[in-house]
Amino acid sequence: MAGQQNQQQDINQLLKVRRDKLQELQANGKNPFEVTKYNVTHHSMEIKDHFDALENQEVSIAGRMMFKRVMGKASFCNIQDLQGNIQAYVARDEVGEDSYKDFKKYDVGDILGIKGRVFKTKTGEISVHAEEMKLLSKSLQILPEKYHGLTDTDLRYRQRYIDLIMNADVKETFIKRSKIISCIRSYLNGQGFLEVETPMLVSNAGGAAARPFETHFNALNEDLKLRISLELYLKRLIVGGMERVYEIGRVFRNEGLDTRHNPEFTLMELYQAYIDYYGMMDLTENLYRYVAKEVTGSEIITYGEYSIDLSKPFERITMVDAVKKYADVDFNEIHSTQEAKKLADEHHIEYEERHQKGDILSLFFEHYVEEHLIQPTFIMDHPIEISPLTKKKPDNPEYVERFEFFLNGWEMANAYSELNDPIDQRERFEEQEKAFAAGDAEANHTDEDFLNALNIGMPPTGGIGFGIDRMVMIMTNSMAIRDVLLFPTMKSLDK
Repeated sequence: MAGQQNQQQDINQLLKVRRDKLQELQANGKNPFEVTKYNVTHHSMEIKDHFDALENQEVSIAGRMMFKRVMGKASFCNIQDLQGNIQAYVARDEVGEDSYKDFKKYDVGDILGIKGRVFKTKTGEISVHAEEMKLLSKSLQILPEKYHGLTDTDLRYRQRYIDLIMNADVKETFIKRSKIISCIRSYLNGQGFLEVETPMLVSNAGGAAARPFETHFNALNEDLKLRISLELYLKRLIVGGMERVYEIGRVFRNEGLDTRHNPEFTLMELYQAYIDYYGMMDLTENLYRYVAKEVTGSEIITYGEYSIDLSKPFERITMVDAVKKYADVDFNEIHSTQEAKKLADEHHIEYEERHQKGDILSLFFEHYVEEHLIQPTFIMDHPIEISPLTKKKPDNPEYVERFEFFLNGWEMANAYSELNDPIDQRERFEEQEKAFAAGDAEANHTDEDFLNALNIGMPPTGGIGFGIDRMVMIMTNSMAIRDVLLFPTMKSLDK
């Protein structure tokens, strides 16, 4: 305990020294917080990559000082910017005595602007020989010790700004995330899709099996919900004649936190008229290959211990056949809910009283199959009980034209041949209302305006929803969803 108190006293003293330095600067008319701009001409990697062209040329760089070594009349420091880091050589005779005196008082973490010539040191390190220096912002807090970095996982997520400073691989992950989303947009725009935006605050949060967050709109004195999906509004646009639409946006589900779930996450949904779920499979394959090649340079991705091959045709198998393959149970031979529940009892699979045959099949799939789906796989033809917005299979109306796309044992996407029969859709909503009354808090509610849109007439349509965050996890070899969310949901420290 005494050691911790002494350590805290040392830290407090160091923080006081930094504030004292700031007050001295301000007293001398050198307040760094009054600086409004700096002309940056080059970044670190740009200088290193183009050294031959830039040698002896004047450049201006800016960034955070991460290291400083003072050696009498000459010193070295390391400047970290968007692209990486670069060394600067600071000599008193070059920058001037007053400027050099100020530099010696600068702290690790301060943000500097440096103008100088590009050169290579005797040890071969590409550097900037400083001619002018300017303090652009004063750091009043102490950064984690350089070689150990910021390793406290909880603190990394809460203070992502420090995480980005101290861990270069973290910054690279989020640069890749941005590129992934850009590639998705590029691919879909090239296929004739139109990007749109739909409401986040809705009176009826439908389109998925999830609990919504609820809020109150004071101006209208109405309770509203945060959307759990993008589906029902995008389908309205298909009704309106916009044949290919997509949206990338946040959705909100009032559920737990784990390595693959965060209550707010990024979803991409698209809908295309005059195409079915087979067309959505083709689009999914092509999109994943395109993004992987653009972002990682290969159609073969390493994730953890697995090598995931996106170059080959993705496996396509029905849910019934997948359960038969991995659980040795054939639901084609099960003809009633009673039989399905008896089978679940025999396999020690828990279910709820309200569950029907199709629900039991889905539970068998989750229990026996998902973990085996490491390579890209389309699980097709789900039971109607778990698919309230999907078109029935004409030859087998107990099942629907739906698939889920799996990688690494995870569901990565969900797609349908969309239900466009308003009479059938109303009946499905009625079944969902019954499920809600029976205790299913994630059941959909009847959406009268959406039913009205279907009555106007929606063409045959294929639709799909992609979890962007899981896609980023796979493409960046990240083990937890929090590693690909800049600011993940965290429990308040006040609780």
